[in-house]
Amino acid sequence: MKNPKKKFRFHFHLKSKHLLAVMTLFCLSAIIATLASGITSAPLKEAAGMLVIPFENSLNTIGGWMSDARENFRDKQDLIDANEELQAAVDTLTEQNNILIQDQAELARLEQLYDLDEEYTDYPKIAARIISKDPGNWYDTFIINRGSNDGVRVDNNVIAGKGLVGIVTEVGSTWATVRAIIDDSSNVSAMTVSTDDNCVVEGDLELIDEGKLRFTQLYDRDDRVTTGERIVTSSISEKYVEGLFIGYVSEIELDTNNLTKTGTIVTPVDFQHLKDVFVITVNKQDSIQGEGQTDVPESVNTEEASDAQEGVEE
Repeated sequence: MKNPKKKFRFHFHLKSKHLLAVMTLFCLSAIIATLASGITSAPLKEAAGMLVIPFENSLNTIGGWMSDARENFRDKQDLIDANEELQAAVDTLTEQNNILIQDQAELARLEQLYDLDEEYTDYPKIAARIISKDPGNWYDTFIINRGSNDGVRVDNNVIAGKGLVGIVTEVGSTWATVRAIIDDSSNVSAMTVSTDDNCVVEGDLELIDEGKLRFTQLYDRDDRVTTGERIVTSSISEKYVEGLFIGYVSEIELDTNNLTKTGTIVTPVDFQHLKDVFVITVNKQDSIQGEGQTDVPESVNTEEASDAQEGVEE
């Protein structure tokens, strides 16, 4: 029995160093063949340029865009930081400006009080600050931070700005209530400076919107009182010391009885923005008791003065 024939297989094994040598010879041969045939590399370079250059340009464009974006972001952040610094500086300057405005207003009030103190040197007084008021726009009734511990008493007169503000109606140990002359229930016995004619100044919350008060019962038989006349507290007043400035006559007209006159007075006191006041710590009754009687100006008839005083200064 014959053995089957074995298949023959060809095994070719090439070592690495032999493969390297073969590839080197192939490259050298290609180079020599290229040089010998005169073929240039220009087409290859051109083809490479068509592929590579646009890619490089794209990369440069993207790189430039990213660089610009980074610079813009940095500039924006710098602007944000600078804006925050400027805002902080503005806030600081605004706060300082507000403080200066408040200080200036406070200085103006103190100067006004000083001038008022100098104007009424004959009367002892203490400064007080308003700490509370009735609802509404006007300081017709308010509370001050001075009381009996400071020598404040009921019927003490209160002044501010350049004239009369009101009278103390109630007193505690550290506070006092003041009723202003603009209050509807207020009546003040007053007189004209140039003629010593008596009248009654009445509170009117409607007129105060125009910065005015009302006066009535003016005895001016010789028609000497005109607009611009100064009105002060009367010497015959029972509750107000003499000579406190109330205001200027702005309007005047004859009453229907043809005996007395009525009109309006412009007050120098800002009854909408009161803050600091002076309290005169001596009452009219103190001077009356000290002198034993109240002096009445010769130009005022005693009977007329008595009639004018009746029912006044409630």
